[in-house]
Amino acid sequence: MENVIELKHVDKSFGDFHLKNISMVVKKGYITGFIGGNGVGKSTTIKLIMNLLQPDSGSISIFGLNYKQYEKMIKQRIGFVFDENMFYEQLTLAEMKDIIRPSYINWDEKQFNHYVEQFELPLNKKIKSFSKGMMMKASLTIALSHHAELIIMDEPTSGLDPIFRRELLDILHHIMQDGDKTIFFSTHITTDLERIADYITFIHNGELIFTKKTYEIAEEYALVKGGMELLDRDTEQEFISIRKSNAGFEALTSNKARIEDIFGDLVLVERPTIEELMFYTKKGAK
Repeated sequence: MENVIELKHVDKSFGDFHLKNISMVVKKGYITGFIGGNGVGKSTTIKLIMNLLQPDSGSISIFGLNYKQYEKMIKQRIGFVFDENMFYEQLTLAEMKDIIRPSYINWDEKQFNHYVEQFELPLNKKIKSFSKGMMMKASLTIALSHHAELIIMDEPTSGLDPIFRRELLDILHHIMQDGDKTIFFSTHITTDLERIADYITFIHNGELIFTKKTYEIAEEYALVKGGMELLDRDTEQEFISIRKSNAGFEALTSNKARIEDIFGDLVLVERPTIEELMFYTKKGAK
């Protein structure tokens, strides 16, 4: 299986922040969700992948190529969809397209018009009049119009209403049907990833926690609920973190099978949401 993105032992420091020994891959033909709290290294990692930053050490390859030799070739094959507007607001979408089009050797005018029509985008209105949802569709249209093989999305659903977020996820699902595209999707709205992501990459405090298939998270991790009498110094060590109350405890484990062996039917074992996974990992780190 081909790795579209590959980071090997990447380090990057900014003052007190340190991205530490990141090794991760993004596989061709899948949607990989990139999760983590604010300030943990998501944006830094994306900027490294986009060659907007260079690592202090380690290596980064895209499509098996390195930026030093093949930057133009790599960027021809990538589409970027950002949370914020990256276009000239005083221009229309048609005018913006005319500026962007010469940059891409694989620009497809028919494809551009297809998505403009599908997304109901106004070609002759100034971009400053676009809603957040329209801006997201415009960015995605540009990415798809030069047949980008890798689409990097940085918080694309932030600030969108639930109905439009669901529509965008359906669009992404449709885009992936041919198996030729890869999406790397950074977001803090984890319910979106539970709907569409094939893989989840979790970063915390500048360190990679895991990259796993989405279904593997449900198989390995569990949210455990039980009475306080079940906890002692030894059993507490089985959990990533624990929240205690007068009603009992709630805790996260990364070894569901072991917890079931230890506690049997004395505890309630539930599938954790990605949000709960992030919360308890952060709590455990503290």
